[in-house]
Amino acid sequence: MFDALWRDERGIEGLPIRLVIALVVGVACMSVMMSTISGIQTLQVTEVDVQPAPEVTKPGSSSVGVTVVDPDGAPVADATVVAKSGTATLSSVKTAKTGSSGTASLSLSPSLGPNQDEGTVVFEVKPPAGSSYQDNRANTDLLVVSS
Repeated sequence: MFDALWRDERGIEGLPIRLVIALVVGVACMSVMMSTISGIQTLQVTEVDVQPAPEVTKPGSSSVGVTVVDPDGAPVADATVVAKSGTATLSSVKTAKTGSSGTASLSLSPSLGPNQDEGTVVFEVKPPAGSSYQDNRANTDLLVVSS
């Protein structure tokens, strides 16, 4: 019986070329799938941060420009910036929306408590709807120092 298999040349003759074709087709399919997966941007989430200008202010009324940026420093348009009391006190929560340059302007009146030399105003960002941005980490705060 084994002798008959060794003499049968049909199975051995077509096998190598079929293996080569299967390997080439498999590798081509794999490369198409990998390029499709790497092209999907919705699987990635990008963290945003704020850059207040000025970074340090005194108690009382002041105008603060807040730029929302991605990790590469590019501005993020249509994001909503929320300013809240941190260790410095604001009379109310202030919000503003960033323009095409990624900057929003807020009128703030931070105050410090008695015997308090410094405090912070905290910023949160509500990213644009439908974007891959998120704001889960702490952002840069505005430092308020007494004169």
